[in-house]
Amino acid sequence: MDLIIEQVNAVWLARFGERSFPCAIGRSDVISAEEKHEGDGATPIGRWRMLRVLYRPDRVGTPETALPCKAITREDGWCDAPGDPHYNQQIVIPYGASHELLWRDDHLYDVVVVLDHNDSPAVPGRGSAIFLHIAKEGFSPTEGCVALAPPDLMSVLKEVDADSSVVVVG
Repeated sequence: MDLIIEQVNAVWLARFGERSFPCAIGRSDVISAEEKHEGDGATPIGRWRMLRVLYRPDRVGTPETALPCKAITREDGWCDAPGDPHYNQQIVIPYGASHELLWRDDHLYDVVVVLDHNDSPAVPGRGSAIFLHIAKEGFSPTEGCVALAPPDLMSVLKEVDADSSVVVVG
């Protein structure tokens, strides 16, 4: 089953089967995948397969899901440097190029679903680290990811499989 992200009456919702949840998207709204570029703050329109789940084991247990799961550590990051050969890939820190930390002080990445946006192969500058993750209180905008409340994210993860995707509707 897919998680459909769509705007309904000026509010962004995630529809999963018969259920709907509030969600957050990028601070710059949505954009076509062809127009997406690093740092634009937009969520790319399209179908993005759910590849695997990363989670912070000191804060949450292993999520119940059919997707592969891996605990993160303080040494996990995600490369966001378009000129680097590991652009839009998980890396080990310290790392010489620009990157994002996966082990964060806030709770946004306590559970992260890695999506297949710009990964086969990654096109430099077309956007990195487009995840499904935990939303901030009040569902304030993300940097381009899709974010759900923790109970909603965990509920979705229990029902997805290897064919499930996040579908962002423009």
